[in-house]
Amino acid sequence: MLTTHYVPGTPNWLDLGAPDIDDAVSFYGAVFGWRFQSAGPDAGGYGFFQLDGKTVGAVGPLMDEGARSAWTVYFHTPDADATLKSVEQAGGSVRVPPMDVFTAGRLAAFTDPAGGEFAVWQPGDVQGLETVMEPNSLCWTELYTTDAAAAKDFYRSVFSWSHQDMPMGGDLVYSVVSAPGGGKDDDTGHGGIMQLQKEHLQAGSSSEWHPYFGVTDCDATFAAATERGATVLIPPTDAPGVGRLAMVKDPAGAPFALIKGDPTLG
Repeated sequence: MLTTHYVPGTPNWLDLGAPDIDDAVSFYGAVFGWRFQSAGPDAGGYGFFQLDGKTVGAVGPLMDEGARSAWTVYFHTPDADATLKSVEQAGGSVRVPPMDVFTAGRLAAFTDPAGGEFAVWQPGDVQGLETVMEPNSLCWTELYTTDAAAAKDFYRSVFSWSHQDMPMGGDLVYSVVSAPGGGKDDDTGHGGIMQLQKEHLQAGSSSEWHPYFGVTDCDATFAAATERGATVLIPPTDAPGVGRLAMVKDPAGAPFALIKGDPTLG
C-alpha cells in the first residue's frame, strides 16, 4: 500500500512530461477533476496537479528533442548521489545527474538495464505527493519490462526491494515489490513488475513504468478519458481479487492505468 509516510524506495513523486501543458491540464482536469498550480515564473512551465488543494502529481514541458510524452515515477531516496552510484554498479545508466530543485529537494533520473526509465526524489522542503490511495490519485506503480528477472535483481540492488511472485496462469507471473518499511502492517507492496510477452515485443512495446490512479467507477472514468482523445490499451476488465482496471494512453501518448479497488488485495 502506498502512503505519504515516505521511506526509502517507495514512490514519492510523479510527473508528466507533456508537449502542451494547457492540453494536458485540460485533459486531466476533465478526467480526474485536477486543477493546475504553477510552480512559479522560474520553473519553466512546471506546475502541480492538485485535488482538493493537495498535490497528486505534476506536469512540465518535454525538455529533450525527440522526447515522448510519459509519466515518470519517482522513488524516495535519502541521498540521490549515493543512489546514482548504486544504479551504475547495478548496470543502470544516468539520464539526469543529481540536481537541486531550489530548496524543494534533489532529483536524479535513471534508466534500468532493460530500458525502464525512473527517477528519485530526495526531499527538501517538499516531501512528496500530498495525497495517494484516494479516488483520482496515485494508488499503484507498475513496470512492464523486457527482462523481469534482471529488473527484480536491479531494483533489489538499488532500493533493497523484495518481491513476491504471483502466478497468473500459463507463463505469466506478476511480481509485487516492496521496500523495507513501506506500507502499513503487512501490506507493504507498492508496485508490480511484469514480463512483456512475445506479442507485445513484436508490436514494439518496450520497458516502461506507468502509474495507476484509483477511481470510484472504472468504466465511467475510462469513458471520460476516451471521449477526450485517449487511446485504448486495455478496456475495462475485472481482475479477480484485485478490482476493475483499464489502461489508456492520453492524447499525447503517455500511458496510465485506472483501477477501482486496492491492487494489493487478493
